[in-house]
Amino acid sequence: MSKKTIYRHFPDKRSLLAAVLDRQFGAVERTLVAAAEDAEGQPFGVRVQRFLIAAGSELGRIGAAQLATGRGDAMLRQYVEQRVDAVVYRRVDELFRDGHRRGLLSAPPELLSEITRGALERLLTSQLPRELDWTAADLLRATVDTVLYGAIRSADTGIDDEQLRAVIPTARDDEQEVGP
Repeated sequence: MSKKTIYRHFPDKRSLLAAVLDRQFGAVERTLVAAAEDAEGQPFGVRVQRFLIAAGSELGRIGAAQLATGRGDAMLRQYVEQRVDAVVYRRVDELFRDGHRRGLLSAPPELLSEITRGALERLLTSQLPRELDWTAADLLRATVDTVLYGAIRSADTGIDDEQLRAVIPTARDDEQEVGP
């Protein structure tokens, strides 16, 4: 196909790239919807893990982190950031809010969203996956296992709020004096 033919359909290079990105993010979105549907009815931790692994794999596949942080057109970088936010992070936020509403999370959902965003973005641009011979998705799974599971409340009714506070300090704990 010649340049002339392509530019009959797209007024400029930016429009062409935006169309390619829309197509890629459409595929990412379909994969994430399928992952969420496949995990429906599973325990909350499994739902989170499957969604994040699918997100990490898909974003790594299309090179979203490199597109968002790389050189090139600033408007396209911003466009990629907006699409990642709309397709991935808003769904992550809702998943954590749902877990919090159902009493499954001991940490604020906003905090978990920020931790997850930071981990995902860092792992996609890091050399660590290559150094450890793991994929970014594998490392995200390890991050979920290490960090997120510490925030998921046990279904065990034997654990009460006092025991949870012993594990996860709150601002109230900082204000209390520690006696001898």
